[in-house]
Amino acid sequence: MALSKTETVNLGTLEVGNGQFLVIAGPCSIESYEQFSQTAQSVTDSGAAMIRGGMYKLRTQPHSFQGLGKEAFEIVKRVKAEQNIQFISEITDPRQISDFLEVVDVFQVGSRNMHNYALLKELGSIDKPVVLKRGFSGLIDEWIFAADYIRKGGNKNVVLCERGIRTFETATRNTFDLNAIAYIKKHSDLPIIADPSHATGDSDLVPSMALAAAAAGADGLIVEVHPDPPSAKSDGFQALNLHQFRNLMEQLKQILPILGRELTTKAN
Repeated sequence: MALSKTETVNLGTLEVGNGQFLVIAGPCSIESYEQFSQTAQSVTDSGAAMIRGGMYKLRTQPHSFQGLGKEAFEIVKRVKAEQNIQFISEITDPRQISDFLEVVDVFQVGSRNMHNYALLKELGSIDKPVVLKRGFSGLIDEWIFAADYIRKGGNKNVVLCERGIRTFETATRNTFDLNAIAYIKKHSDLPIIADPSHATGDSDLVPSMALAAAAAGADGLIVEVHPDPPSAKSDGFQALNLHQFRNLMEQLKQILPILGRELTTKAN
């Protein structure tokens, strides 16, 4: 069977699915102005086209850091104004939509909310793109159906994100399903990016899996990066430091032309 033609989706002022390769990078959680500003400047200097950062966090343990919430909004507004960046963040509740519209260029639906149909329906009615992560126990068909909930509402700018699934294997945080990337490219018109950070849960494994995702046909990556991962308030064990991310980007710049791809650059 021939490969399906991937639709081009607008992510803010950027495009994904057009033969280019989009890299999104930034911290799991926004912790301070200094941390977020430093990370944003460094990752864009290295070649990332969009910045990620958690304002609200869904954590397995209720006593874990839950994000800065409203305080993070002011930090994002300031850094966006200073650095002219495109910003993506995970929404965890439909009631957050109006606040998010003030600061985000792209909404992210996390793994735990892939089946949150009330949220998906609400995101279908807004004029902002959505990156939809696969549920860690979600089948590929269920994932595509979840995307269809958003598209059915009129919002056609949806991008899938493979972030690993839960299996019997415990050596890594999740099992990175590279099959899903190739399958989506063959059977769906939706662009797909990959999250090697959550897929592995181990910063040492992230670069290899990032390159593997590119080779499998992914349209981009979303990577966790922190200036000092050991001090991160969430998921530091899977975050690259600034130097490691720079090295990954240099590797991507070498391999992408071989794959017939071009790195998407930050919009000016």
